[in-house]
Formats: sequence, C-alpha cells, structure tokens
Amino acid sequence: MRLLVVEDESAFASFIREGLQSEACSVDVAADGVQGFEMASKNPYDLILLDVGLPNLSGIEVCRRLRESGLQVPILMLTARDTVEDKVQGLEVGADDYLTKPFALEELKARIKALLRRQTDGSASPTVQVADLVLDANAHEVRRSGRTIDLTPKEFALLEFMMRRPGRVLTRPVIQERVWGASHDSRTNVVDVYIRRLRQKVDQGFDRPLIRTLRGVGYQIKP
Repeated sequence: MRLLVVEDESAFASFIREGLQSEACSVDVAADGVQGFEMASKNPYDLILLDVGLPNLSGIEVCRRLRESGLQVPILMLTARDTVEDKVQGLEVGADDYLTKPFALEELKARIKALLRRQTDGSASPTVQVADLVLDANAHEVRRSGRTIDLTPKEFALLEFMMRRPGRVLTRPVIQERVWGASHDSRTNVVDVYIRRLRQKVDQGFDRPLIRTLRGVGYQIKP
C-alpha cells in the first residue's frame, strides 16, 4: 500500500511515516501544499493524509483541486481545528474523513483501514432507486422525478449509504463510522448537519419526504 503524507511539520511527518512503515506501507512525504498537489497528481496512491494548515497552498485548496481534477483516492484530513465548521469545510471539498491533532497512531491506522474498507464495500449495482429518487454511482448523478439534484461528494456518499439500505434505521454512530470512517463523537453534530442538507435538496419541493428521523434512534430513507 502506497500513501502520501502532506505535512509541513517535519517531526510530525516523520512520526506518521515511521508508524505507517511498520505496517508495511510505502510512505511519501510532501512538505507543502504545492508539492503535495503535484505528487498526488502524478503518482498512484492508495490514500492521502492531508494537513489543513499547509504553507503555499492550504490543505482545503489542495483537496478541492484534486477532486476537481477527477482524483478519487481517499483523502484523510489532519487538522488542529476542532470546530464543526472547519471539519465540514474539508468534507465539503471532497475529503473522506478528518482526524484532529493530537491523535494516537493506532487511531490513525484504524481510520485508514476504515477508509480503504469503505472503498471496496460497494454494491454490485451502480444504480439504486428509492421511490422516484435514483442514484447512479458510476455517473455520480442523482435525480428525483427526472430532476437533477446537485450534491457535494460527502452528501452523495451519505445518500448512497442510506439508499442502499432502504427502510433500515441507521444510527448516528453507524453513519459516522461508515460514511466518515470515524468512531462516534457525541461532541460533533456533523451527521445532523448533512442530513439537514440532504433534506433540503432531496425532499424540499417534492410532495412526499423520503428521509425520516426516528427521535432518539437515528435516520432512515423509505418511500
């Protein structure tokens, strides 16, 4: 497995590299955003660890440009900021998960394994439908009653996860682990934020809502 670590703090980058090399990983390191973007664009990586606060080009901008270029490799953001707003910003531009510094090496390894597991945990069919809502994973398109719905990468991932389990009640911890690759943290409401955004895009303006809340339990999508 080949990984790219984009981190400007050399000591911290070495800590990550040595820890992951012990797991038989090949690890490249970039010291700033520009170098990180160039390396990620030219080399085939299985996963990218991307610090938010990088010199020359921020981690947020690197992630945005990589996704705009069509690169779909999993991206795990590393950030010293522990606010929901900062985390949502990274997820909005296409990051798959976030990890707040400082963190234990074992947690980092667990997040990486979860991201790689999610990447290969897809359904056999690229198209899934619930009522008049249709999602095409290959084309990365969502339509309801023939109307195209524009979603961010993370909104798309959340909707696909729910649509492939129609009628099933999904708890916040389950959603957070499977969509974000993160263990449940009761201090963040990122799942609720994204459910609210999906409702605005998927249900608002249509006759019947598909996304439902079971208070104290979780969420489900069903006709």
